[in-house]
Amino acid sequence: MTVPAAARAHIEDLAAFVTASPSSYHAAEEIARRLVASGFARLAETDAWDIAPGGRYVVVRDGSAIAFAVPEAAGATTPFAIVGAHTDSPGFKLKPKPTTFGPGGWWQLGVEVYGGPLLNSWLDRELELAGRVVTSDGDEHLVRTGALLRIPQLAVHLDRSVNDGLALDKQRHTQPVWGLGDRESADILAALASLAGTAPDRIDGYDLVVADTQEPRVFGADGRLFASGRLDNLLSAHAALTAIRDARPVSAIAMLAAFDHEEIGSASRSGAAGPFHEEVLVRISTALGAGPEERARAYAASLHVSSDVGHAVHPNYAERHDPANQPVVGGGPILKINANQRYATDAHGAAAWAAACRTAGIPTQEFVSNNAIPCGSTIGPISATRLGIRTVDVGVPILSMHSARELAAVVDPWYLSRGMAAVLAR
Repeated sequence: MTVPAAARAHIEDLAAFVTASPSSYHAAEEIARRLVASGFARLAETDAWDIAPGGRYVVVRDGSAIAFAVPEAAGATTPFAIVGAHTDSPGFKLKPKPTTFGPGGWWQLGVEVYGGPLLNSWLDRELELAGRVVTSDGDEHLVRTGALLRIPQLAVHLDRSVNDGLALDKQRHTQPVWGLGDRESADILAALASLAGTAPDRIDGYDLVVADTQEPRVFGADGRLFASGRLDNLLSAHAALTAIRDARPVSAIAMLAAFDHEEIGSASRSGAAGPFHEEVLVRISTALGAGPEERARAYAASLHVSSDVGHAVHPNYAERHDPANQPVVGGGPILKINANQRYATDAHGAAAWAAACRTAGIPTQEFVSNNAIPCGSTIGPISATRLGIRTVDVGVPILSMHSARELAAVVDPWYLSRGMAAVLAR
């Protein structure tokens, strides 16, 4: 089966987006950069906002970005059509006092586990540090080192039982090496300061994560498969970005909401459980003349499509999935359903997503967990609880979730973006 040219173009652009986004901070800035290049105006939270019907805007807070397009006829009770995602990925974060000196003259780094990475997938890869440093004058600098680090695995000759089960100690076995030499010469902050164009003693703070440097790649028979780091959840963020870039809404304010810190619970100033989203919604509706009554009416008529990757049926572990609901890669985006509201989908949300998929002409599938294996969650239930806006959880089925390198079908991200575009065209 031939991959449509549009799907191929979408996956190439997704690869470029992932490559440009080794951290949530880079991802938020890349979203803003692309949208400004497409005619969106960038807003600063510290400025007064002049929001006008027909306008297109984007605002960034830390590693989160919210963009919106206002219909020409927008008023105080105009609802919102929102596509949500998250910008962070599981992995490792640099600790304070980051430079350590190991036996044999190895320079090492102290890192802390971030979220729930599949630890063994990070071994023996060329990795980089990426994120932001803040200098003593308060300026923020985005930095990335390129390939610099590696977490070396112990040779099989020194652990004959390794193939019977690998157990990694999160403190002792995940600290990467990044060089050789004497103790006095080892200074990762000096390397970072050079990238930021400053002196090491002027770095007063940093938020730096570890990222895989291997490039995304299309592969497999007929080029139908796609492997990349950080598909969870840059795949959804990119689909939402693609959808809103060309959105020309008629009766609802089209919005992209991409949040940081989902992998650790979303409870931060820039996470879905924090105030950022609501503050932006209030500022928009206030600019359009809404008070509490009009805002409540607008929220009641709004829809939030929360998108995060989900589990495709694994060919080697099919028994881990529900026997009747087994989404496959290449079969279209999934509708996520959970009786305990780990996903926010209800009947009306399911119907709204089905209608969007019909309009877009794309296939769709359902996902529900095996009863013996509790599912995860995402920003959907958090946003629904915080805002009261009807929310439906969707995504793209993948394999190897939370691995340093995940696997999807080439067509599914394109399908997802088309479904999102139909939602934003209200």
